[in-house]
Amino acid sequence: MIDTEAARYQIRVQGRLDGARLVRYAAVSICYVNNETVITTVLPDQSALYGFLNRLRDLGATLIAVERQEN
Repeated sequence: MIDTEAARYQIRVQGRLDGARLVRYAAVSICYVNNETVITTVLPDQSALYGFLNRLRDLGATLIAVERQEN
């Protein structure tokens, strides 16, 4: 089954990413915990999630975790 509903995700990456570089791609909330950037965003579908993760990769981010949160 393909998930076509919007969902909220919390994405953690290593280090401190520049929030200004991320807001160009999606509406995001960013906070920094220890040496991690915690990104919270609502994405419309799985395709958008993979696209966002690809953009993080292109920025050189090291992915720690992706968690789908209950709305």
